[in-house]
Amino acid sequence: MQSDLLAKLKALAEPSRLRIVSLLSQGEMTVSEIIQVLGQSQPRVSRHLKLLADAGLCERFPEGGWVFYRLVRTGPVSRLAALIEDFTDTDDPQVQRDRQRLSELKRLRAQSAERFFEAAAVQWAQIRSMHFSEAAVEAELVRLVAGQRFTRHVDVGTGTGRMLELFSAQADEGMGVDLSREMLSVARAKLSEAGLSTRFVRQADASALPLDDGAADLVTVHQVLHYLSDPREALRECARVLAPDGVLLIVDFAEHRHETLRVEHHHRHLGFPPAQVTGWLTGAGLDLTQLVTLEPEGIKGGLTVLIWAARRPQDAHGDVPA
Repeated sequence: MQSDLLAKLKALAEPSRLRIVSLLSQGEMTVSEIIQVLGQSQPRVSRHLKLLADAGLCERFPEGGWVFYRLVRTGPVSRLAALIEDFTDTDDPQVQRDRQRLSELKRLRAQSAERFFEAAAVQWAQIRSMHFSEAAVEAELVRLVAGQRFTRHVDVGTGTGRMLELFSAQADEGMGVDLSREMLSVARAKLSEAGLSTRFVRQADASALPLDDGAADLVTVHQVLHYLSDPREALRECARVLAPDGVLLIVDFAEHRHETLRVEHHHRHLGFPPAQVTGWLTGAGLDLTQLVTLEPEGIKGGLTVLIWAARRPQDAHGDVPA
């Protein structure tokens, strides 16, 4: 334990590495972004990051041609990072320059994400006009877990990261996964704008989550299943990463006949019969606790939204049932 602490303190005993830790306390960053803020060469920044990662102070996450770094947010490391922030002199000219450059990077990141978001917004608005209001759906989700506290929230198919934001007051940490790099950029920008530095996103498939068994006590799957080729397998994967007594919330459409959603919006499934998803949950070893039906109001031929709430039994252990 003492040698581990000494290794961490040694890694921090360099001005540039302290600057990097201070930057990462504001949220995850790519190597190129850190280079731009520090004004140092790529080899030098990469060496600093390697030393910090080897000391267990930050984590490295490749994503396509990019590599993201974030501070470790658990155990003593989080307290070390907080101490560094407390002792950072915000009046120091170099600190001010770093913060200004970081702010400009965030602004450019948000602009880029917004361009993609605006291009997709027309399609999303068309779908939203066909079903129960999203605000009402979100209110129902919050009601289903009211008064509960979670250690780690995982949002599968995170899209804009909205679910991470919605449950940020109830979960200590949140991770969103999505296959689309464009959507991950949108989510990062939205989370940064909301000041949610303990929320982050990763590129991953819903059927192969980058998490250990039982790593999350809240998992959300919001309007994702109808895009997946094998939604049953995705729910088995959600069950695998769910801790005993953990909660799984699923939002999707009831079975419908709007073929245009398949043709124009790439939906693989035209909704689901309630019993079908319930059967998948049971087969994955979860207990259905509530099924909520939200009928469209005043929308002729509109889409019905279903919300499944399920729990993993407290005595659950071992593999998810086949």
